[in-house]
Amino acid sequence: MKVFVLAWLLAASALAQVSSRSPTSACGQQNVSFRVKLGDTQDTVAQPGAGKALVYFIHEAGTSITVGYPTVKIAMDGAWLGANHGNSYFPVTVDPGEHHLCVSLQSSLVAPRVELAHFTAESGTIYYYRTRLFVSSRGALELLDLEPIDSDQGNYLVRSLAVAASKPKK
Repeated sequence: MKVFVLAWLLAASALAQVSSRSPTSACGQQNVSFRVKLGDTQDTVAQPGAGKALVYFIHEAGTSITVGYPTVKIAMDGAWLGANHGNSYFPVTVDPGEHHLCVSLQSSLVAPRVELAHFTAESGTIYYYRTRLFVSSRGALELLDLEPIDSDQGNYLVRSLAVAASKPKK
């Protein structure tokens, strides 16, 4: 009986320590939409500034036909950073420490999708996160994917894809 009581007390203590933070608190306000303009590809990958880390958010569309293609919005720590459309990327400088990411589709044609992740940024380090949409053979959107990728692949994609410049719509 004593073992049961001890186990119950430990379990109750662990449950009390679970964060009350909402899983989607990494996302920004729902009503924010972006307008995205694509620039040219870049020959080099930027380096983080002193005491900072650099995160590249890359979207691979898997197609060059992006008419009607959803825009992918990216937020960190509760604020929208920007968006990608089609085959594009944008970099963001961040402070060292833990950060929480949120990726969401901006589209009136598909059901809302959200992907979440977190990472701990280290000063002087470059991180690459890729988003992709997976579509069924019938053309229905099945999955929005967010994943960290290897620096070799990230470097290749940054040199191959267009830079996305996004601004919130008014």
